[in-house]
Amino acid sequence: MTAATLWFVLGLALLVAELATGTFYLLMLAMAFAAGGLVALAGGPLALQLVLAAAIGFAGSIWLRRVRALRGARGAAHDPVQHMDVGQTVHVDEWSPGGTARAQYRGALWEVELARGEPARAGEYTIQAIHANRLVVVPRNR
Repeated sequence: MTAATLWFVLGLALLVAELATGTFYLLMLAMAFAAGGLVALAGGPLALQLVLAAAIGFAGSIWLRRVRALRGARGAAHDPVQHMDVGQTVHVDEWSPGGTARAQYRGALWEVELARGEPARAGEYTIQAIHANRLVVVPRNR
């Protein structure tokens, strides 16, 4: 087995692991292994293969970290794909002094929390996030 074949087989194994777990970090490492395999295929020395693979893996991981930070990775509580209630409307009749209320939503009584800095008035609100069993809402007409 040649060095290039080994690089490509290990890269493919990382790609399969990435597909199974859904982490893009393993995809970056798979691309790094592919780059190492290309250098090996071109006849480059082992040291160059290792340095290039390490540099691409490191740069790809840093890039992914920056992209997630720029997007503001707010987490699953704000994700409409994870929570079908995000973006839906709920009616609040009365707020308690602490910025919380109880409201009927989807046939059940829910704890409702007003998002930071929003005025507490009775009316229609849009669900912005879900924290445990509490709906975090903002006024509908923002």
